[in-house]
Amino acid sequence: MEPFRLRQEDSDEALLLLQSWCDTEGITAGFTTRHANNTALHVGDDPAAVIHHRKRIAERLGWSFDVWTCAEQVHGNEVQMITRDNAGSGRYERESALPHTDALVTGEPDILLVMFFADCVPLYFYDPVTQSLGLAHAGWKGTVADIASRTIEKMSAEFGAKPANIRAAIGPSIGGCCYEVDEAVLKHVRPILDTLPDAGAGGLVERIIVPSQDGRARLDLKLLNRHLMIKAGILPSSIEMTSWCTGCSTDLLYSHRMEQGNTGRMMSWLGRKSR
Repeated sequence: MEPFRLRQEDSDEALLLLQSWCDTEGITAGFTTRHANNTALHVGDDPAAVIHHRKRIAERLGWSFDVWTCAEQVHGNEVQMITRDNAGSGRYERESALPHTDALVTGEPDILLVMFFADCVPLYFYDPVTQSLGLAHAGWKGTVADIASRTIEKMSAEFGAKPANIRAAIGPSIGGCCYEVDEAVLKHVRPILDTLPDAGAGGLVERIIVPSQDGRARLDLKLLNRHLMIKAGILPSSIEMTSWCTGCSTDLLYSHRMEQGNTGRMMSWLGRKSR
């Protein structure tokens, strides 16, 4: 069953909710669509308009905009812990976003973690035992740098979260159906596949990298991140993975690749309200 379900209600600003998590008391998790408009400050849109879109989304979610917390996102694997002291970073201007960061974790309620996407893979983490949360941005570079396990390790180090207790989700992003790469990327991905404990099972490698033409191949980053999560100790049954592909769904989702870079950004969000 698709974990990210469309919530439109009486508004044109459709949202995709990570439904099973949103059914958990206090948790909000999901992904915006292009109908909620561009939410990023680095693509040339009027900053005032972007802030307006952000505030409207926060209002729809029932959250204060003051706790909307953003990272710079540089396609790396640095993880930043969010507390009351740095909550709200980057909500009004890009310069105040947490620098050189591609994952956010928090153990505190009433903080909204936010990241921006237009093909890369959003990764969600929730430990119901420690009530800690993590949100990560995984393009191919971040995937190869194993941002997934870095986020899990940070949750374990800071909050005592055990990987076997963590629930994870993989959100809307470009799929293996649409993401074709060349050897410049593949040469970095292949060594990662060799480290997966189940690499030889069921043709996993052949499903992650599917040769296409002229030395190119289609790359399934969602599936690769799933198995990196499993390698890090998350139970396969605790991982939900979307079927939404940004490349296939440009009527609903932005795709940097399919729109030749001339596009906006959607946002993932994750937070827990105090009871």
